[in-house]
This record gives sequence, structure tokens and C-alpha cells, in this order.
Amino acid sequence: MNVDQLITIRRDLHQIPEIGFNEIKTQTYLLNVIQTLSQDFLEVKKWKTGLLVKVAGSNPKNVLAYRADIDGLPIKEKTNYKDFQSTHEGFMHACGHDFHMTIALGVLSHYAENQPENHLLFIFQPAEEGPGGAEPMLRSEEFREWWPDEIMALHIAPEYPVGTISTKTGMLFANTSELFITLKGKGGHAAYPHHANDMVVAASHLVTQLQSIVARNVNPLDAGVVTIGVIKGGTKQNIIAEEATIEGTIRTKSIETMSIIKSRIEQLVQGVEVGFMCSATIDYGANYCQVYNEEITTNHFIEFTKRQSNATFVASPEAMTGEDFGYFLEQIPGFMFWLGVSCEYGLHDARLEPDEGAIPFAVTHLINFIDSK
Repeated sequence: MNVDQLITIRRDLHQIPEIGFNEIKTQTYLLNVIQTLSQDFLEVKKWKTGLLVKVAGSNPKNVLAYRADIDGLPIKEKTNYKDFQSTHEGFMHACGHDFHMTIALGVLSHYAENQPENHLLFIFQPAEEGPGGAEPMLRSEEFREWWPDEIMALHIAPEYPVGTISTKTGMLFANTSELFITLKGKGGHAAYPHHANDMVVAASHLVTQLQSIVARNVNPLDAGVVTIGVIKGGTKQNIIAEEATIEGTIRTKSIETMSIIKSRIEQLVQGVEVGFMCSATIDYGANYCQVYNEEITTNHFIEFTKRQSNATFVASPEAMTGEDFGYFLEQIPGFMFWLGVSCEYGLHDARLEPDEGAIPFAVTHLINFIDSK
């Protein structure tokens, strides 16, 4: 594929963002593009709303996999794009998955015409943003039949210029968990608070208490985050709320700290139940393990990148970002890396406009890396 074709694909995909396990149009679009390629070395399998594409090697000794996530986010787009904004109202590719898919298709198109020595497996994985597609895909019969020996993936990085690649061995992304808490009490008239159990007040106290966990229950030499992003309660200004909900996220450097934080959350919620005479439920939603880059494969990629005259390598710090690619890395040696896309707005921002110049750069870099192995 030439650069113009890649840009067209990215813009087409940008217009049809779909949330996890609802990527129907996306799957169809990917299949249509793949069907235009030479099929001599290709074999395609559907898995839920995702795809697995195997490229048969000429003299295979192993299987190298490349994973691209395909889902969008429930975000109303606010970019300056004139001709290719999202056509799905209230949804957007605000985390670069349109880039991830396009780059995968660009690399795949090369090997559809130029048979690799080893088998390649291209994974178009749904539901990375939630509820999590990696873990069930790993357990699937389709994936187990084509189990790879190594695996890699990239994620766009708005803060880095185009041509920059950043990664490290060991932990790259944190352990993550969603958090949903529902408090139920007794509603009533605002003039008679003594006849009700106000869940707005209960939720407010709980949010404040939750912020003490990292400060007072996590080892200062470790790392953890408890962020509450949503609090909802009540229907009218003069009605005491019968129910309130809290939504947030937990991020930790270690699995042990994740357990400590969850245990402390449960204790605090129990205290609110007693103190405000209410009932509560906790749902941890999607839980993602850390992205932990295996040393040998990661160092091979780093050394390769440093030798390329058109690429700039930056050692990456650890991040509290979450990514379900970590489930692949738990069982398969491999790595993830950041790809610079030069944008002033960050991931999950409605104004995210990554520089499309990163697409041909990444395609060429990955092809050269695969050929070097």
C-alpha cells in the first residue's frame, strides 16, 4: 500500500468508531481491505468482532504476532477534521486505534506480496477499552490453533514527535481496574432530612475517604492511583437522593498493591453503610494486568531502532496507563512500544488529531524490524 492508500484507510476507520464487541462495521471494513490483497499466503479467521490473519512463512521456524486493537470510545468528537469526523454520534477514535489498525494493514499488505520466512499472525482485537478482549481471545480455540512464539504491539504517543519510538524492558503500563460503587438509602423531601438517608451526602463522604487510600495505605515507595471520574445522585434540587453512584479507576504498579487498595475500598464502603444506614454494592468491572515487556525481545527491538537513521529512540518511563495487551505478554514473550504522533492533545481527548505522517513511518519500521529477525 502506498501512503495515500494508508491515509484513506485511516480516515475511513476514523469515521466508524464502535465500542467493545460492537465493532461490526469495523470488522467488515477490515475484511474488505484484506480481501483486496493477494490471498496466496493468507488465512483469515473471525473471532467475535475481531479478526486473526495468518501469513504463511516460506521456511517457518516460529510465529511472530502483531496485535492491533480496533474499538473506539464513547466520546463526542471535537477535532477540526472537515471531511472525516466520526459519523457515529457520541463515539470517537480518541485513543489512536484507527492508527493501530491502519499500520497493521500496511504491514500485512507488504507480506501478502512478499512472503516472510517465518509465519506472521496479525491480531485485530476488539474491546481493548472495555470490557476487555485480550483475555477471552487468548482462551479461544481460534487463537490457540495459531499460538505465536513472540508478540508485539504499539500505542500512539501524542507527546512524542513523529519518528520517535519509546519503550523499556519490564513494566511499561500499570495494573488497572474499573470501579463502580452504588449506594442505596431512603429518599425524601428536602425539608425533612431526618426522615431520609441522603445518598448524595453519603457519596460525598465516601469520595473524600477514597482519596486517603493512596496517601495512607500504600507504601510511599510503591505507586497507586484511585481516581473518581463520575459521581451521580438525585433527580431534583428539593428531593433527597435515594441512590448515588460513583465511578472511577484504580491503577497500581504491583498486583499486591491492587489487592491492598481494593480491600481498603471495601472497608470504607462498609463504614459508609453503617454510618449512613444504607446498602452498597461494588463492581470492579474490567481488570487489566500490567504490560510487562520481556527483556530479550524488547532489547532486540530497542537495539534495532537505535540503528535506524530515520528513527529516534527514547527510553520510556513507566506509566499508569492501562492496556489489556498485558494479558498476551503474561503468556507470550514480547513487548509494546510508544509511537510518536505529535499532537498537543492527549489520549482520550475529544480534540486528538495525531499526525498521519507517523503511519508510513511505523509501517516501514515494523517491516524492516520483522525482516531483521
